Amino acid sequence: MSVDAQTFKDAMAQWASGVTVVTTLSGDGRPVGITASSLTSVSLQPPQILICVARKLFTHQAIEQSGFFAVNILGVEHLEWGMRFAGMTPELADRFADIEVQNAVTGAPILPGVPGWLDCRVRHAYDGGDHTIFVGEVLAASASEARRPLLYYNRAWRKLHEEPLQLSISTR
Repeated sequence: MSVDAQTFKDAMAQWASGVTVVTTLSGDGRPVGITASSLTSVSLQPPQILICVARKLFTHQAIEQSGFFAVNILGVEHLEWGMRFAGMTPELADRFADIEVQNAVTGAPILPGVPGWLDCRVRHAYDGGDHTIFVGEVLAASASEARRPLLYYNRAWRKLHEEPLQLSISTR
């Protein structure tokens, strides 16, 4: 017996996550990308992460064919890019229009000015139902000064509104 789809979605909407744009190159060398919030650190030695990509997406096929991807971590100033790569601006045929990307070690597009990025070679691909779980070995990465991350929570784009909690540990 499994939970119904709507209950599952409602429960998962209570999980806050960061927002990324996953990029790679298509077979003809064109940049492709999607907005994703499924990013998890897997290992430090070697450095590995995982992403989950819907099988029906063209970007999924491109990652399978290229064998690499980059994860661009978005800040609040990149909300428009998050929406663009999520397909929320259908009038824009080229999601990379007017964005001057640089190519990482693998060739994957890196969006300018993002708070952080990870360039990965696919090490493993696992069946995840209607998604594939891609485990990537991180070949290159970058992080800039702390910025306000773009978040997704309860089916809405969000930003942090508070300072980090200060924990005090009692030594009684």
